Amino acid sequence: MRLSSLLAVLRPALPLILGLSLGCSLSLLRVSWIQGEGEHPCVEAVREPGGLQNPDSRTRLDQSDEDFKPRIVPYYRDPNKPYKKVLRTRYIQTELGSRERLLVAVLTSRATLSTLAVAVNRTVAHHFPRLLYFTGQRGARTPAGMQVVSHGDERPAWLMSETLRHLHTHFGGDYDWFFIMQDDTYVQAPRLAALAGHLSINQDLYLGRAEEFIGAGEQARYCHGGFGYLLSRSLLLRLRPHLDGCRGDILSARPDEWLGRCLIDSLGIGCVSQHQGQQYRSFELAKNRDPEKEGSAAFLSAFAVHPVSEGTLMYRLHKRFSALELERAYSEIEQLQAQIRNLTELTPEGAAGLSWPVGLPAPFTPHSRFEVLGWDYFTEQHIFSCADGAPKCPLQGASRVDVGDAVETALEQLNRRYQPRLRFRKQRLLNGYRRFDPARGMEYTLDLLLEAVTQRGHRRALARRVSLLRPLSRVEILPMPYVTEATRVQLVLPLPVAEAAAAPAFLEAFAAGVLEPREHALLTLLLVYGPREGGRGALDPFLGVKAAAAELEQRYPGTRLAWLAVRAEAPSQVRLMDVVSKKHPVDTLFFLTTVWTRPGPEVLNRCRMNAISGWQAFFPVHFQEFNPTLAPQRSPPGPAGAGPDPPSPPGADPSRGTPVGGRFDRHASAEGCFYNADYLAARARLAAELAGQEEEEALEGLEVMDVFLRFSGLHLFRAVEPGLVQRFSLRDCSPRLSEELYHRCRLSNLEGLAGRAQLAMALFEQEQANST
Repeated sequence: MRLSSLLAVLRPALPLILGLSLGCSLSLLRVSWIQGEGEHPCVEAVREPGGLQNPDSRTRLDQSDEDFKPRIVPYYRDPNKPYKKVLRTRYIQTELGSRERLLVAVLTSRATLSTLAVAVNRTVAHHFPRLLYFTGQRGARTPAGMQVVSHGDERPAWLMSETLRHLHTHFGGDYDWFFIMQDDTYVQAPRLAALAGHLSINQDLYLGRAEEFIGAGEQARYCHGGFGYLLSRSLLLRLRPHLDGCRGDILSARPDEWLGRCLIDSLGIGCVSQHQGQQYRSFELAKNRDPEKEGSAAFLSAFAVHPVSEGTLMYRLHKRFSALELERAYSEIEQLQAQIRNLTELTPEGAAGLSWPVGLPAPFTPHSRFEVLGWDYFTEQHIFSCADGAPKCPLQGASRVDVGDAVETALEQLNRRYQPRLRFRKQRLLNGYRRFDPARGMEYTLDLLLEAVTQRGHRRALARRVSLLRPLSRVEILPMPYVTEATRVQLVLPLPVAEAAAAPAFLEAFAAGVLEPREHALLTLLLVYGPREGGRGALDPFLGVKAAAAELEQRYPGTRLAWLAVRAEAPSQVRLMDVVSKKHPVDTLFFLTTVWTRPGPEVLNRCRMNAISGWQAFFPVHFQEFNPTLAPQRSPPGPAGAGPDPPSPPGADPSRGTPVGGRFDRHASAEGCFYNADYLAARARLAAELAGQEEEEALEGLEVMDVFLRFSGLHLFRAVEPGLVQRFSLRDCSPRLSEELYHRCRLSNLEGLAGRAQLAMALFEQEQANST
C-alpha cells in the first residue's frame, strides 16, 4: 500500500528523473570516448600540404589552454604629447570596404541625348545608385538631372573602349556589377536589381542576350547591346590591360560585337544568357506594336525591351510594366493576408488576435493616461487642433489635401465593395477624426453623409462611419549635404553689464569643456556697455571679466580670447550679431550662447553636425533648472546595497551630487548655430524687404532665430539639447521687445519657476500659513 502511494506521488516526476539519468549517462560516455582518443580533436585541421601533421602546430594546440591568459590593456594618453582628434571617414562603408551593387552606363548620341536618354533617365534613374550617360559628342549640352560623360569621338569601338576605361578608373573599386545599355532600350529596373543581387560577385561574368558571330563557332558569342548586358567587377579588372590592344586589332562597326571579340580573344570568355540558375530574359518589340495589348509570357517576364523608337513609347512601356508590378504586389499582399488569417486561428487568441488591417501592427496600447494618443477633430473647412495653440483654424495646405484624399479613398472603397448593387455619392463630411500612431501610421475615422443609388434608380441618404489607415511606408534616407566634425566653432557671448558677475563661471566652464579637451573652438566676448557706463574716470564694469579672460590665456598657452566693446542703450540680439558678423569670414560657424550656457564637446559636435551651410540652421532647446526655493533638490541616492542608482536626468549636477528638477525651455531661443554666410544672406533679405524706419523698428523686436525663420529659405532645426543645462535665472524682459518676444520671455520665466505639483504645494503651504 505504501509502495503504491509512493509511486503515485512520484509518477509526475518520473519523466524528469529518466531524462536526467539518460543525459548524465550519455555525457559520461562521451567524455570517456574523447579521453580515449590519442590526439587532440582539432589537430586534423592543421596539417602540412603533403598530408603530414606538423608536430609544432600540435604542440601549440595542446598548450593553448595553458598559455592563453587574457590581458586588459588600459587606455593611456601621454599628457606631454599634443592631443590629436581622430577623424572618421565620410561613410562607414569606406572603413568596411563594402561596395555598391550596380552601376548603369547608357550609351547615347547627339541625336538622342535630349529625347531617348531623357526618357531613360525619368523611368529608371530613381531605381539605381548611379546612372551615367556616355556620348562621343564633345561639349554636349547636359539635360537637367543627368550626368553625361563626353569622350569627343563617336566611333563605336573608341566610345566603348573609353567607356570601359572610365568605369574602371573612377568606379572600379566602388561597384560589384556594371550594366551597359543603349538609350533605345527599356529596362525593368526592379528585376535587374534583383538579378544582380542573386549573382555571386566572385566570378568573371558576361551576361546578356547571347548572339553568334557571323562565321564563328558556337562557343564564340557576344551579348547584344540593344538588350543590355552585365559585366562583373572582376571581369572589368582583367579586361582593362587589353583595351588598347583590342582597339587597334579588332575592327567592328558595332560596339557590342567589338566588346565580345575583345573578351573572347584576350580572356576567352563569351556571353552567356543563364548563370547560377538565373536567366537573362529579353523581348524584341515589333514595330508599331502596342505595349498595352502585349501579353505574351516573354514580354511579361522580360528584363529589357528593345528597340524603343521614341520617348512616348518608353513611357508607355514604363506604365505597362509598373501596372504589372503593382498587380503582382497586390496579389502577394492578398496571399500573405490569407496566410496570416489561417495562422491566427491556431494562436491562443484565435480570431480575436487578428489586427486590422491584416498584416500591420496592432494599434498602440497606452499603459497610462500620459501615453494616450489624442484624436484631432476636423471638418471640410476647419481643423480644431492648431499648431499655435488656437482652438480653431482653417483647413488648408497639406492638411486639406490629406483630408480630401482620405474622403475620396473611402468613397472609392465603398463603391468597389457594393457595386453594382449600390453606388454612393458624397454629400458632405459630417465629422472627421485623425491621429498619428507611431507603430502604424495615420488613422482616420470619418462620418460621411452619402447618397445611395440602387440599380433601379432609387435614391436614399445614408450616414455611415468608416475607418481608414494610411500605413507607414518604407523608411528612406533623405539626402543631406555632407558635414564634418573638424569644423571650427566660433562661440559668441553677448554680455550686458547686468550679467557681468556670472561671466567668470562661464569662462571656467568654457575652460573645462572646451580648452581642456582641446576642442577646435574659439570664443569672442561681446561686452555691451550702457550709455553712461565705462566712460572716462568711471569704473569699468567688465574689469573682472577681462582679468578672468587674461588668466585663462596664461593658463592655456596659445589660447586667444577676443573681446569687442559695444555701447548701446537697448541693444537687440540682431544688432549685436551684425557687429560680430563683420569681423569674421563668411565661412565661419557661429555658436551664439548666453552667460548661463555650459558648452562641451558633445554640444559642439551637435552644433557642427546640425548647422549646414546653405541648408540648415540649428537652434537648440536648453534644459532650464527650476527655482531651488520652490523646487527643492531631491534626496541623494541611497546607501550601498540599495540597488543601482537611477539614471540622472538632464538637470543632474555632478558637483552638487543631487539631481535638480527642470524642463526644456522651448520659449527661449538665445542659443543658435549657423554659418556667417547664411546670416548675411538673411540679413540682406531683411534689409531689402524692410527699409528705413520700418527696419529700425523691426530690429528692436527680432531675435536671430526670427531672422532665419522669416527672411531665410533655410531649414530651421529646433530640437532639445540635453547637454545644455542652465541654472535657474530670471530673464530680463525688456519693454522694448515686440509683443510676441515679450510674451515668450514672460512665459519662460513663469514656467521655469517649478513644476505643477511643486507650485500647488507652495500655494497650499502659503494658504496654510495665512490661515494660521
